[in-house]
Amino acid sequence: MSRAEPETTPQDDAARAGWLYYVGGMTQDQIATELGISRQRAQRLVTRAMAEGLIHVRLNHRLQSCLDLESELRNRFGLIRCRVMPSLGQGGDPVATVASAAAAELERFLRQSEPLVIALGTGRAMRGMVDALTPMAAMQHRIVSLIGNISPDGSASFFDVVMRIADKVRAPHYPMPVPVISPTPEENAAFHALPPVRRVVDLARNADVVFVGVGQMSEDAPLLTDGFFTRSELEEMWAAGAAGEVAGWVYDSSGSYLDVGTNRRTGGVPVAPGLARPAVGVAAGATKVNAIRAALKSRIINILITDETTATAVLSQS
Repeated sequence: MSRAEPETTPQDDAARAGWLYYVGGMTQDQIATELGISRQRAQRLVTRAMAEGLIHVRLNHRLQSCLDLESELRNRFGLIRCRVMPSLGQGGDPVATVASAAAAELERFLRQSEPLVIALGTGRAMRGMVDALTPMAAMQHRIVSLIGNISPDGSASFFDVVMRIADKVRAPHYPMPVPVISPTPEENAAFHALPPVRRVVDLARNADVVFVGVGQMSEDAPLLTDGFFTRSELEEMWAAGAAGEVAGWVYDSSGSYLDVGTNRRTGGVPVAPGLARPAVGVAAGATKVNAIRAALKSRIINILITDETTATAVLSQS
């Protein structure tokens, strides 16, 4: 009696197929082409990856190439920790690549029994991290926003994550009840003079842990795309050497915050560079390389979560 053909290939192949399907967004036909197998085999691999828990939008296998990049980044920039994820290839969404690793890093802190104040920025990377977060009870911690949550039209900022994470971890949470960027410095100062705002600002300023995205200051700057500043304001900050932004605060190629443009009207709290407390930057993508490198140089962030393509570019330009 002949032995039946094995139903699946080894776990490595299943994990890779599942990663391409659930994170990379590839169809089964595309996976079959990528791996050089039949469509039916690709379908079985994807099914096994989920059934055996190999993919929970997380990669449970460390690739040596990524480990080598992590080591080099830690040594080059004196990082506390670094996590480099496999890239998804041309056209893949970098946020999907790093979101699961960022969620795992946040869960490390949320599982600690000692109460912590955890401060969060906003943006796509932060929202992706919270969406990938495993629900848990973490009522011993406090979650606070670093940046205002009011858009120019008065609506809640779309990428604000404090409310979303509070639902998942059932922790006390403190939104920053000010505009992301006020119309004038005087209005910004008036908001910050209010006692409830001062209390949230103090909480954020003294946070035990910080998680932020890293925004580029190129033509596709998130603050420009989302309508928080104008093209002329962007050009003013370019003239002053703008290289990136974290939590709405713009800095130059050395990682020093600018004293021009919207920085004079930004609500919330800048991430102080050079402090010993963990400051986790979650960012990937070709347009973010300069911004990430500058934030690393000044130690605005001292933990980096990125992908292998971005990590390679940061190291090659340092």
